[in-house]
Amino acid sequence: MLNSAVLVLNRNYQPVHVTSVKRALSLLYLGVAKAIDTQYRLYEFEDWAALSASAPHDSVNTIDRRIRVPRVVVLSAYEYLPKGRVRFSRLNIYARDHDTCQYCARQLPRSELNLDHVVPRSQGGKTSWENVVCSCVPCNLRKGGRTPAQAGMKLLKVPMRPRWTPFFRGASRRITYREWLPFLNLADASYWNVELLDD
Repeated sequence: MLNSAVLVLNRNYQPVHVTSVKRALSLLYLGVAKAIDTQYRLYEFEDWAALSASAPHDSVNTIDRRIRVPRVVVLSAYEYLPKGRVRFSRLNIYARDHDTCQYCARQLPRSELNLDHVVPRSQGGKTSWENVVCSCVPCNLRKGGRTPAQAGMKLLKVPMRPRWTPFFRGASRRITYREWLPFLNLADASYWNVELLDD
């Protein structure tokens, strides 16, 4: 439970990060953040800890009490947004392309997908947002070291750099907590740790 996710908002109620319950409770305890409930009421640590940790809510046990897990916290002083650059990574490409092969339009588990250079590297293609797409293995093998036109294949859409703001880890369709939904209208993508290198 201590490692489950908590959405972190800046003081303007914009999502900036996702952290663990353990870290969120530390932020509350230090007075750096306040918990927010589904009625948009803010609570400092002692007030939040005094709330009933009833059965319908996730909670953690301490030595002397049970504390309800906050699913959203608001930072008291931080008002900035993270930079809007989306990491160029394998998983972000999968998210941009909705886990769908950009040649045959089949949506597949990520374990059955790979990346394809639209213009092959052997023909001067770059490893970039605009030249890499999600592809299933059969389509990738069929295309080989050719362009889609040379292989007689057509792309579903032209690959582009996404305009996502990387506020949280995990694509919006994988949001686990309904308490996050009112705050995620600006966040339409994922943020992953491993970054691919641009050529």
